[in-house]
Amino acid sequence: VQLQASGGGLVQAGGSLRLSCAASGRTFSSLHMGWFRQAPGKEREFVTVITRNGGSTDYADSVKGRFTISRDNAKSTVYLQMNSLKPEDTAVYYCAARRRLTAPGTSVDDYDYWGQGTQVTVSS
Repeated sequence: VQLQASGGGLVQAGGSLRLSCAASGRTFSSLHMGWFRQAPGKEREFVTVITRNGGSTDYADSVKGRFTISRDNAKSTVYLQMNSLKPEDTAVYYCAARRRLTAPGTSVDDYDYWGQGTQVTVSS
């Protein structure tokens, strides 16, 4: 499975960005999809996840109410809509996929494939 993330950039605090992650190499609807982020000097942390059929989502407390994950199985793409961005959201954002049947948790070890990351910078 290959994952290609895009959509990052520089935005002012309070602004919005939408990240996309296109998948190839495996039937997309068989994959649970997640987003993680990693700020300089910090560990990679869970942001959000969506199950294979889009029926269930979960969010880190730090992004609840501001970020929304969605997927389009016909386009083999998962999205992360980020609103009300804060400087502390600055990080490299990674999309990840899990091929195992059970839904993933919040650990990086729960995922089997990773994209290359896209930089999000929020200025104050």
